[in-house]
Amino acid sequence: QVQLVQSGGGLGQPGGSLRLSCAASDSIFSDYTMIWFRQAPGRQREWVTTITTTGATAYASSVKGRFTVSRDNAKNTLYLQMNSLKPEDTAVYFCNMAGKNVWGQGTQVTVSS
Repeated sequence: QVQLVQSGGGLGQPGGSLRLSCAASDSIFSDYTMIWFRQAPGRQREWVTTITTTGATAYASSVKGRFTVSRDNAKNTLYLQMNSLKPEDTAVYFCNMAGKNVWGQGTQVTVSS
């Protein structure tokens, strides 16, 4: 079973930047669309962004223009570059392999001055 291991995140300042990574344990990573979700305290998990196997992307309106998703299939790794951070970006972020019950462990992102 493929595993996803997340890294990055932590505390960021409003207007600042953070980057998340999600490393897959298997090269089947390149065969799957990958998704980032987030879950803020007391709220449901919400979709953030998707990147297909060919690199096509889509973003939630709340992050469009500020966040950038990318992938490096040679490294079996997914990235989320988060710029112009806002306090409302505070959440636990999860990566997911689309169509499979394969999730990263979650990474806390806190945006605060």
